Amino acid sequence: MSLSFVWTYSDAESRGTCLSVFTFFISNIWWYFVSTGEEPSGRPAGGRWLRKQFQKLFRGNRAQAGPNTISVTDGHLSPGDKEPQNVIFTFEELLEANHLSEASQLLIGREERLFGEITEAEALKHQEEEVDRFDADRRALKDLVVQILKQSLSTEVNVEALTSAVKAVWQEEEQDKQWKQRDGTPPAWRPSGWKKLHDSTLCSLVEERMDNTSSSRPADQVEKPSLQVDICSMGRQLKQDLLWVVEVVKSCYPPELHICNSYARWYHQTFSARLKKIAEFGLDDKDCTSLLLWVNDYYPEILRKPELASEIDHEALGKLLPEKLLEPLEEQYLSKQQSELTTCIDHVLEEAKQKWDDGEEPSRKDGCFVSPVAYDLIPPINGIVTTTVKVVGDQSKAQDLTYQLKDLLQRFRIFQDDIMKRSKPNSKPFIKAILSCIEHFRDFLIKKSDLFPEDVRESCLSVLMDMKQSAHMYLLSPVHEVLKPLYRKLGTSDWLNNSFTFENLLVSIEQQIQDLQGAAESCHQDLMGQLHQEVTAEYVKRLLRGEVKLKDKERQEKAYMTVKDNAESLHNLFVKMGSKEDWLKEILSKIAEVLKLQDLPAIQMQVVSLGTDYPDLSEKHVSALLKLKTNLTKADRRTVKVILSDALKETNVVNARPFFSRVLVK
Repeated sequence: MSLSFVWTYSDAESRGTCLSVFTFFISNIWWYFVSTGEEPSGRPAGGRWLRKQFQKLFRGNRAQAGPNTISVTDGHLSPGDKEPQNVIFTFEELLEANHLSEASQLLIGREERLFGEITEAEALKHQEEEVDRFDADRRALKDLVVQILKQSLSTEVNVEALTSAVKAVWQEEEQDKQWKQRDGTPPAWRPSGWKKLHDSTLCSLVEERMDNTSSSRPADQVEKPSLQVDICSMGRQLKQDLLWVVEVVKSCYPPELHICNSYARWYHQTFSARLKKIAEFGLDDKDCTSLLLWVNDYYPEILRKPELASEIDHEALGKLLPEKLLEPLEEQYLSKQQSELTTCIDHVLEEAKQKWDDGEEPSRKDGCFVSPVAYDLIPPINGIVTTTVKVVGDQSKAQDLTYQLKDLLQRFRIFQDDIMKRSKPNSKPFIKAILSCIEHFRDFLIKKSDLFPEDVRESCLSVLMDMKQSAHMYLLSPVHEVLKPLYRKLGTSDWLNNSFTFENLLVSIEQQIQDLQGAAESCHQDLMGQLHQEVTAEYVKRLLRGEVKLKDKERQEKAYMTVKDNAESLHNLFVKMGSKEDWLKEILSKIAEVLKLQDLPAIQMQVVSLGTDYPDLSEKHVSALLKLKTNLTKADRRTVKVILSDALKETNVVNARPFFSRVLVK
């Protein structure tokens, strides 16, 4: 004998629960004896005795429990009662109330009574009418479960009904497992396959919603049948529905079923199938871009939303399109971007060349010459590469576009060389403007290093450095030509005895600097710093030539004061003109100290200090400097050089500034 059980919805106290269980237990016993005609203790057949006892015990109930009823607590208290009352529902009433899990339990109980202890053949022979009725009830329950499942993604879904339908599905699955473990012949409807029915129903629901997305289009796009709008509509529907699943549907399922991942998989498969059909046909460039953006950017971004990321394993879903379909689309897109970038570069360079050929000066901004080359090329390069990373979803493929930057800068350098060779009235303004371009390109390569392969970045920075040095040389060479006669007087007796010699040099430098105005502020600072270094190097070179002989302490003291004063005056002038190279003053000060010192150990310490700070100080430089002090012997000079050499071997040189390599001595 197989007995069904009581399904309770409330958290009633133990006594109420036990009473409900006992009530339903007795009802099942009663129905068994009534059905079979057996009575306990030899009582007359027909069930009259048990029925009378049962009615006496439970008189006043709504109905007598039978195989097609179930007792459910209604959650309400009758007057004078302390627990919720159990209400007897028929199968039809359970369906009407959407209590589908209870209806399923009821049918499972009936199934056990019909087939649990007899063969299917016996059941069909003796109880065909009951089986037919049972089969009809199963179909009714199944239809209602499917109907409610189809409402899962509707805002009108009944959450309690959906929860009950889901429970009914998994109860049926459990019953399928029970029958597999038995030796007897199962009913014709076992296994029921309701889990497959559940999945296929929801999968079909997803496909239907993705195929009918016109209602979700923005109002201004409803009349546009374009492919881009269709893809966007499907993507929007997918996003809305997955959020609904996480916020509402998820609560209707046990956590171990991972329903959010299941829905994500169905939507992924459906969206993927639709996009595959689109990708198999030739697309124009706009549609190609739109499709790639959805595959590589928009769709992954939806799945990475915080509300979804915690519920969906988006990595397990993979890409929307296979590589064999993505590759030709990516090649089409990359080829288009390459072509656009080439056209843009050609146009900007040709425009700059034409302006120079026509004798025009570059435009000014805040009084400084500027070139449009960097302004016109950096944004499109940055935009194209950044967008390409999103469109193709691959940093390295996007970086390949920047190989054109190497070609651009090589062509730009050739243009600059041509300007300098064919010196025209507008050549200097153009070179000053190009200095600004060089700075902008350099900053772009450094700040946006992630956009470039390392070899492209290093190559471009090298070209820019060469261009900057060439531009500085072009602008500063005329200055040094004017200053050359004044340089020759440095380090001579005239320089040592007459302060006007150096003052004339300072005045001339200041006059020449006026012609160097017009570059952007930062570029002008670099140019002044370069001139500051070159003038200082020229000063040291002329001093080390040894035209003036410092025979005694008095002349050495005078040379010390002269170099110190010159260092201060030179520093003040270049700082006023924009130079930031303060360290050059220190070099002249250290050289002055060597000229003043008389004690050999002190000289040794000062030379070691100079060599430690500037490791490109060579033995030739030291010899030339010490020869100015004619009271030092050859052995003294050799001792100083040996000590310096030993000191440099033990010195860990890190980021030392080069200076003496600029100073050529014989």
